[in-house]
Amino acid sequence: MDPIQSLIEQGAAQHVYSCAAYAIGTPDRLLKEGYAGCLGEGRAAAEQDTIYDLASVTKVLVTMAFMRLFEQGKVCLEDTIALYLPQYRGTNKETITLWQLLTHTSVLHGQAPLYRSAHTKEDLLEAIRQLPPRDNSTVEYSSQGFIVLGQVMEAIEDKALDQILQEQLFTPLNMEHTTYNPPAAWQSRIASTENCPWRGHVVIGQVHDENAVVLGGVAAHAGIFSNTQDLIQVARAMLTGRTPEGQRYLHEATIRLMTQDHTGAMKGTQLARGLGWQVKSAHRPSPFGDLFSAASYGHTGFTGTGIFIDPTRQLFTVLLTNRVHPTRHGSGIEHIRRTFNNLAVLLAEE
Repeated sequence: MDPIQSLIEQGAAQHVYSCAAYAIGTPDRLLKEGYAGCLGEGRAAAEQDTIYDLASVTKVLVTMAFMRLFEQGKVCLEDTIALYLPQYRGTNKETITLWQLLTHTSVLHGQAPLYRSAHTKEDLLEAIRQLPPRDNSTVEYSSQGFIVLGQVMEAIEDKALDQILQEQLFTPLNMEHTTYNPPAAWQSRIASTENCPWRGHVVIGQVHDENAVVLGGVAAHAGIFSNTQDLIQVARAMLTGRTPEGQRYLHEATIRLMTQDHTGAMKGTQLARGLGWQVKSAHRPSPFGDLFSAASYGHTGFTGTGIFIDPTRQLFTVLLTNRVHPTRHGSGIEHIRRTFNNLAVLLAEE
């Protein structure tokens, strides 16, 4: 019996999610891939190329694009947001640095449901600007911080964030199944997410995160849709620094900077933070499982997605699910994610 496939099928059978797809590999070899379940209640069977709402895995994809701008000499990590965003000059947030946004250590609070009172993009961005500051001597995971990071990137490039991601990530890594706001033609390939009380229907092909909805589906904290095929390219680029054609994507020094622990000595977090990426720490339980090396990094998404990379073993795992279907209040994804990563390491050592 195949323990990995059995685990993924068990998750679907127990309604942890309606569908899932996974991939395990190295820079030059795909060790295993598979899928299970159906796209959603009353919908067709899922496939390997099923497209999922990545939720906060968006953050690491945006970080990769941001670090390309960094390597192009367009930005420094100690730059303040006020350097790029005039609306923050003279405010209690003008000294927030880009390093603080990327490490979740700024004075911006974390997961504020601003969509409840802000009904336009302009209103929501202004609501973030008006948020009372917090004590930034601690780490607080902040989607609001990444929204501001996206604004900075747009100011630097004088382009919309989705165009920046297309130019700096999707095109160089041949990610043909990855986008914000997927077109209607993709609908039959996209996993359902929540039967959303706020929207009054099952969501398919619209970003699950409500703040991102108000932002038009394009944001730095959530909104990207993708599949295992394209996230394989992301993992390999992080392991090698190269595009699929072998051209330089990111330098080794940049990747090391992105994936080292910048917050281990700070309070307020169960997960150490690199730049955008979560970094494995001694805290338990860990989404990395028990066998990934201490140098590992990755990220999870609220919808049940995850990508994990072990540079010591030159190993990556991708697990995409729709664990918020039909409701976000289900459980079990944490156990499946940890067990999946454990089994992936054992597979790699066979």
